[in-house]
Amino acid sequence: MSSADPYKILGVGRDASEKDIQKAYRALAKKHHPDLNPGDADAERRFKEISAAYDLLSDPEKRARYDRGEIDASGNETGPRYERRYYREYAGGPGNAYENTGGYADFVDLDDILADLFGRQGGGQGRARSANLRGADVRYHLEVDFLDAVNGGRKRLSLPDGSTIDVSIPAGTRDGQILRLSGKGMPGVGQGRPGDALVEISVRPHPFFVRDGDDIRVEIPITVREAVLGGKVKVPTPSGMVTVTVPKWSNSGTTLRLKGKGVKRRDGTAGDQYVSLKVVLPQEPDPQLEAFMQGWTEKGNPRTGLEV
Repeated sequence: MSSADPYKILGVGRDASEKDIQKAYRALAKKHHPDLNPGDADAERRFKEISAAYDLLSDPEKRARYDRGEIDASGNETGPRYERRYYREYAGGPGNAYENTGGYADFVDLDDILADLFGRQGGGQGRARSANLRGADVRYHLEVDFLDAVNGGRKRLSLPDGSTIDVSIPAGTRDGQILRLSGKGMPGVGQGRPGDALVEISVRPHPFFVRDGDDIRVEIPITVREAVLGGKVKVPTPSGMVTVTVPKWSNSGTTLRLKGKGVKRRDGTAGDQYVSLKVVLPQEPDPQLEAFMQGWTEKGNPRTGLEV
């Protein structure tokens, strides 16, 4: 992972908003994405740097710690490890006031839990009543790539104590969805069963795919020739490249529907992908095209009706 300044990599200031950071990431990632630059090692390297920078700056706690100099651009500690805080948590769950906003649940002080639950009663009475106490739930935060959320996958979650949990990401997982891992929380007391791990998922934005419910939307550039004469073009989908037919006289905004190429649903069906066409001119001036346009008499006015 790059140790360069993530703000410089994304080209934003230190006071940039979350929206500005996401906008800069999408623009750069789209430009350097390996799928759009096949065989370009430099583009692949830049894409990795851009993704790493976004991973740090899109996380409020990581960004704050980086700004304070507590971690470097790779997320490594730059100073003494801070003492872990202990807090009370009664079986956890969404909205718990004691959750760690940094995305990791800290350890629970078991004595505090017992004392609070049983009114700090002395002797064996409190201990007897707590013999089968269920362990507390703990909350975690996990960022996943857009395609892993759409297609499904497995991610390894690092825990504060150095251990790890392998999390299965179901196909079609949404941003903000909470996955419950049964028995992966705090251990129970006596014969009490362990709590659960509640893993909140954040989905990173994709350079060119946008999710719309169970549908996927993508904008594809086409040439003037393809727009006028039609033709076959390759289009990316979450499951790979497909070939579609561009109809003759396609304008910017013309939308093609790819049935079943969207997000998979639990019942085995899937949404659709909508491909919006965008007519673009050649990057370099083309004298032939200019000469042709000089001798071409265009019919109609595309701005008819816009007079005020």
